[in-house]
Amino acid sequence: MREIVLINITGEDRPGLTAAITGVLAQGGVNILDIGQAVIHDTLSFGILVEIPDNERASSVLKDVLFMAYKHDQQVRFTPVDEQDYQQWVAGQGKPRHIVTLLTRKVTAEQLQRVSSITAKYALNIDHIDRLSGRMPLDVPEEHGKGCIEFSVRGEPGDTAALRAEFLSVAQELNVDIAFQRDSVFRRNRRLAVFDMDSTLIEAEVIDELAKAAGVGGQVVAITERAMRGELDFRASFKERLALLEGLPESALQEVAAGLRLTEGAEVLFAELKRLGYKTAILSGGFSYFARQLQAKLGIDYVFANELEIVDGKVTGVAIEPIVDAQRKADLLRELAEREGLRLEQTIAVGDGANDLPMLGLAGLGVAFRAKPLVKQSAKQAISTLGLDGILYLLGYRDREGE
Repeated sequence: MREIVLINITGEDRPGLTAAITGVLAQGGVNILDIGQAVIHDTLSFGILVEIPDNERASSVLKDVLFMAYKHDQQVRFTPVDEQDYQQWVAGQGKPRHIVTLLTRKVTAEQLQRVSSITAKYALNIDHIDRLSGRMPLDVPEEHGKGCIEFSVRGEPGDTAALRAEFLSVAQELNVDIAFQRDSVFRRNRRLAVFDMDSTLIEAEVIDELAKAAGVGGQVVAITERAMRGELDFRASFKERLALLEGLPESALQEVAAGLRLTEGAEVLFAELKRLGYKTAILSGGFSYFARQLQAKLGIDYVFANELEIVDGKVTGVAIEPIVDAQRKADLLRELAEREGLRLEQTIAVGDGANDLPMLGLAGLGVAFRAKPLVKQSAKQAISTLGLDGILYLLGYRDREGE
């Protein structure tokens, strides 16, 4: 009668070990039902589930595996598996899979404990845990650290909204980010990424900086804050703020542009997206004057932003229609996806304000980046701890794969 046995081998990682063990199994005519291997700090954990046929050649295979493991200074354990249990395991292979991604400046045991406890609470089984970030030096200041742990989980939570709410609560408590997304073919085949500009690609709201130059900074900042929180309609608030800039000399635009700073991780993110074949776009309620400069600096493919009207070298306080508002951003995302021959599931949208929510909801991966609480709660995913390059981790990117 055939046997099903799980073989677990642990010890110091050695070249040729897998070949040696499978060579013994091959001599016994063994079939491989499942296999997995991980190496952590040169320590091997190797599991192989086998079907041993009922014949003379296979009768001594486990003894031969034990001898080979001993020869390579490995520990081995054999666990018989009931055939009915195995068939139930096979039947469960169609269960949905999700990816839980933990992003943090420094990985701690408490963070992993809290994340894994929530997955267990919602009946999600962890199949794999991987470190996507690079190896972590001991003495790097925490504010310069970058850690990412990815959990591959199996199952379907009974209440996805409640699960996300718990992840968000823990993320705020521990100052980390926790993303939860379905693992699908589209997650690994996204090809278009669109971005808001102000407070997303750059560390400022340009209209606020222009207002300071015009001497109306306090008035405009107050309106901007209310609009970003979703308390004011974007289009109305935009026109109200813009009208306050009437008479600002065109030279002030260049002075403001010279002082703008890219957000942490922006250059790394766009370099990698370009290398991976992505098309990129700025979809901004800000101004094209500044967006075009970012386009040249970061190699961005498309720019859609508002055009300031300038007459006789001065800002008129009016923008040329059409104004890029929340709905326009969503429409542009859809149009760009169609232009590139992509499904919406293959798109990424990143923004920080309430006027970004429609495009974040439409994209396959919508990321609220360093966003206001309302936006973080409403978006599919949120990143506040790391820089923009943290978005790469949500795609399954590993630091060692970078140039």
